[in-house]
Amino acid sequence: MAMTSTAKISDEGDAGYRDAARPLDLVHLAKYTFGDRALEAELLGLFRSQAGIYVTRLDTAASAKEWRDAAHSLKGSSRGLGAWALGDLAEDIEHLDFDDEAGRADAVIRLRAAILIVNVYIDELMS
Repeated sequence: MAMTSTAKISDEGDAGYRDAARPLDLVHLAKYTFGDRALEAELLGLFRSQAGIYVTRLDTAASAKEWRDAAHSLKGSSRGLGAWALGDLAEDIEHLDFDDEAGRADAVIRLRAAILIVNVYIDELMS
């Protein structure tokens, strides 16, 4: 699916449109970027690089504040693009008990998997 596909689905709903089969809400993204395809591509590329940084910060967080800040940043970045499921997961993880080491480790694994799904979708859009 090429980047031009955004226009094809833009009449499927509003900015709140959520499709479980689609990891990104392209309607939201198009409205967020005013339909500027170059800006969409730039934001998607930035997300791909930044998401990995946020997960690394979560993985190496030495305090509850570092953990919350990294999860919060990932939540905002995800929701800005319309990656609703990933944003919701990041929000859940943001409120995770930092003292639960096993829970944090599991959260990082789940986040990596969710980010991979979004990144594969971005790759498909960009090809």
